[in-house]
Amino acid sequence: MYLRSALRGAGVLLLALVTAMAALVALPLLVVCGLLVVLVAGVVLLPAAMRLLHRWTEWERRRAGRYLGVPVTPIRSVSGFKAVLRSPVTWRDLRWLVVHALFGLVTGLLGLAGTLGVPATLASVVLWPLVPGISVLGVVPSGWGTALGLGAVQLVLVGALLVWAVPALAKAQAVVSLRLLAPSEAERLAHRVDELAETRAGALEAHGAELRRIERDLHDGTQAQLVSIALRLGIAEKTATSDPEAALRLVREARGGAEEAMSGLRDVVRTLYPPILADRGLAGAVSALGARCAVPTQVFAGELGEVPAAVEAAAYFAVAESLTNVAKHSGAQRATVAVGRDGGELRIEVVDDGVGGAVETGGTGLTGIRQRVAALDGRTEVRSPVGGPTRVEVVLPCGF
Repeated sequence: MYLRSALRGAGVLLLALVTAMAALVALPLLVVCGLLVVLVAGVVLLPAAMRLLHRWTEWERRRAGRYLGVPVTPIRSVSGFKAVLRSPVTWRDLRWLVVHALFGLVTGLLGLAGTLGVPATLASVVLWPLVPGISVLGVVPSGWGTALGLGAVQLVLVGALLVWAVPALAKAQAVVSLRLLAPSEAERLAHRVDELAETRAGALEAHGAELRRIERDLHDGTQAQLVSIALRLGIAEKTATSDPEAALRLVREARGGAEEAMSGLRDVVRTLYPPILADRGLAGAVSALGARCAVPTQVFAGELGEVPAAVEAAAYFAVAESLTNVAKHSGAQRATVAVGRDGGELRIEVVDDGVGGAVETGGTGLTGIRQRVAALDGRTEVRSPVGGPTRVEVVLPCGF
């Protein structure tokens, strides 16, 4: 455990040493780009250089976040000379570059010393008779006793540096990077506002599409059937006296049409809020979806507690659409659905062993899932590498 943590920390520090040296090179280059502004060339070069720097800092944020186990939200860069100069992202990236060039260099060198200290000590103890002037703990050994004694002391010191100091330095390196590159509260608020505006636009678009679909289904299906029923009943009324048999036939046809219209209305209502949710709850409804899927599906449903109706409907449709994709596009042999509650979040995961390569275009319904979930301030993640497996994860807030 200690060795694994030490080696992981050493990897972070050695990479920090490389990036710190790169920062020492990048700083004068950025200064040159800034000076070239007076020659107009810098107006083009400086924004391009800052975009490259921002990609670098975003990579550093993700790397530090992974090491610390902290989620990192991407920060968008800006374009244009004036926007780059005014953006707080630019100055934050530059501040990190200056600090990292110094702090990263120091921590990286310490990490290098901790990483190479053990093998270097062992090599010194073994090779001192063969290499004149070689020292162990700063002292040239006069015999094997001195070499082994000094080597043991040095081994303890560099071992302690590797096992305890290196992980601590790696953590400090990651924390400093995250804090220097973290957006301010105002920026977080602005990002949240933009995110909510985008989500609201998507929700309105999805709502409009849903209304148009319902209107089309009612107009082309139920309304046409009701008109046909009314015509048949009208003709039956007129012919009831002169031709009772024809009138009875028309009444029977009208009755059949009424049953079809009722079935169509039930289908429309089911798309609004599936009745099975009211009858069996979300766990039972998802189990029914798994049982009806053409691909053998195993459903795992934990204790869900009280879930708002809107969240239940969104979760149900997410599972239904995902399983439809599995049956139509994946070529899978089996699938699993897991639904569970994690505090104030409802988590759904649909996995299949198909060919993968799913994209949010081409009528796969993934865009619809994302929009419906985003409308409730939820999150959707789709991972579908070519060759599979495909994994759809949905997180919906549902309160405590």
